[in-house]
Amino acid sequence: MTQHDSIAQQPSITLNNGIELPALGFGVFQSSPEDTQAAVETALRTGYRLIDTAAIYGNEREVGAGLAAAGLPRDHVFVTTKLWISDYEDAQTGFDASLRRLGTDYVDLYLLHWPGPREFERAEQAWASLEKILESGRARAIGVCNFTPADLDRLAERAEIVPALNQVELHPYFSQPELRAYDADKGIVTQAWSPLGGADRYGQKNDTGRDIFSDPAIVAAAEAHGKTPAQVVLRWHLQVGTAAIPKSVTPERIVANFNVFDFELSGAEIEAINALDTGARGGADPATFDTTTVTSVIDNS
Repeated sequence: MTQHDSIAQQPSITLNNGIELPALGFGVFQSSPEDTQAAVETALRTGYRLIDTAAIYGNEREVGAGLAAAGLPRDHVFVTTKLWISDYEDAQTGFDASLRRLGTDYVDLYLLHWPGPREFERAEQAWASLEKILESGRARAIGVCNFTPADLDRLAERAEIVPALNQVELHPYFSQPELRAYDADKGIVTQAWSPLGGADRYGQKNDTGRDIFSDPAIVAAAEAHGKTPAQVVLRWHLQVGTAAIPKSVTPERIVANFNVFDFELSGAEIEAINALDTGARGGADPATFDTTTVTSVIDNS
């Protein structure tokens, strides 16, 4: 399959306000500033059309530089960034700072980064600001990250607008079927961070030594289709209806992760991968994650 064919075959997901979201995007979490621009350029030239960053990642400027260097029209790239919880009381200022760093006058999706359940009124306040940002047209859609169904129910008590998307840890070992069903019922798209299980492989909670890329069910499907285990996992995300944002700074992996549109997993293969769910997170738990250790990132503008 040629690069042009892969771009043409990319699936998209319609958000609850009619905006089209590329189902497969490119993330830059933990990508150093010095690596980020080149990675974004490689991703866009490979065919990715969604770039996901956040104020707290410290690489929005480099994402913006990569967007500019790739030379694509702005409306050909879906850009997501996120508001850090310490800046929830001044969301408009945080949003303006992100736009300046990105070098754009709008983003396609703006997200609250964590619910902060112990001080949830701050998330409610920030969400009201995001609703105003959406109404201004400077964000085409708004959503949340790491929200549980209980968090979303609580937000709904005061929100005027239903989040378009909920970005959460999600991979075959932690596939969150109940959350995905809840989101779908509410018209919220579920998007996976750590879609290849990096949070599980490298997270502090992982003392099992398990590795998605070595799991027999994944390896068997990879061998059957002549694909890598990573490509099988990304294909699984697409077929179960989850959007995904894999990250890498290695050009070969960036390209390989995009080449998942020319095969299809069988029903039996999907079921075998679904059966790998352990219910155990590899990354932080939204209910206990301490978001107070990082102060405002607004001043990085």
